[in-house]
Amino acid sequence: MTDFAQARRMMVDGQIRINDVTDLDLLAAFGEVPRERFVPPDRQAIAYLDRDVPLDGGGRRLIKPMVLAKLIQAAGVGEGDRVLDVGCGTGYASAILARLGAAVTALEEDPALAAAAAAALAAAGAADVTLVTGRLAAGWAARAPYDAILLGGSAEIVPQALLDQLGDGGRLVGVIGRAPIGHATLYRRSGTHVSARREFDAVAPLLPGFAKPPAFVF
Repeated sequence: MTDFAQARRMMVDGQIRINDVTDLDLLAAFGEVPRERFVPPDRQAIAYLDRDVPLDGGGRRLIKPMVLAKLIQAAGVGEGDRVLDVGCGTGYASAILARLGAAVTALEEDPALAAAAAAALAAAGAADVTLVTGRLAAGWAARAPYDAILLGGSAEIVPQALLDQLGDGGRLVGVIGRAPIGHATLYRRSGTHVSARREFDAVAPLLPGFAKPPAFVF
């Protein structure tokens, strides 16, 4: 039987801490939130491996711990921040964000994943997470503006609708591009201007609604 507490410690020390994640609160959150509760029962044994974990048959996955940790650190999420978790899946990232003291809106468009997220978040005792269902690419304007927005996967296009939901000084982080090439990118709003900066190379599963439109061929 897997010792999940030990696996969690090994994940933090062997995958996250050694990859330049230095935020102590963030490291503590990854050490406390039970990742195994956010994957299907038959995949709990691989919950803490350095890999994306399949969540369903439609290609949705829980992104690898190191990539998630570095994205959240790049966004600088802290206590009191209003955060939108786009493509929350089963809710793992939302639980991490809530443990940091953020007020989280967890957005999911797949009904089965949303139901799984509700159960997993309740079982993990995640506080201050509001689960909503709707198109991922549209964001959730009803609770905007946000201090930070996290993409729970990759996008092939600049997510303009989400950038429009950032408040002044707000940050959006996600992997832009599709395997085998992708870049974790930090967008920051200042007034009406949005800047973009590549943070590190990364790949993540493509989120529904964020594919590049097919090119027109004569």
